[in-house]
Amino acid sequence: MNGRRVVLSVNGSVREVETDPATPLIYVLRNELGLMGAKLGCGLEQCGACAVIADGEKVLSCVRAVSEFEERRITTVEGLAEGGELNPVQRAFLEAGAAQCGYCTSGLVVALTAYLEAAEGPDRRGAVEALKGHLCRCGAHADVLRAVDRLVAGAADGG
Repeated sequence: MNGRRVVLSVNGSVREVETDPATPLIYVLRNELGLMGAKLGCGLEQCGACAVIADGEKVLSCVRAVSEFEERRITTVEGLAEGGELNPVQRAFLEAGAAQCGYCTSGLVVALTAYLEAAEGPDRRGAVEALKGHLCRCGAHADVLRAVDRLVAGAADGG
């Protein structure tokens, strides 16, 4: 192994790991840091289950080298809740029952959170676009769209 010390900022904490810098970020998050929210689905950046936020942008972590993230602020689904309170996207998913098996849920939540935080005037079309490339095999699409509608309505109301 060509290991070296890699320093990451994850969920507001600086974390150091000894790893090959070419290791995909998802393996470091899950195996070294114990953050199990991002899932390895396809391993080809095609399903979205591995999504995290890096410097405010949704990125897929299954093939991108951990070394690409050394100077970036990474937020995983575990880092979205603050003070024990779910973030608005997590709450909307819970209220809409927008998960069945839950495998894709963290990627969907991360993608919508990144979209809502970046959008000046979030709308349904933009939210649905933000979810392109995120696959759900168990059929929770209607519930996810119900959560999207709650989020967009809440953003329009200023909440």
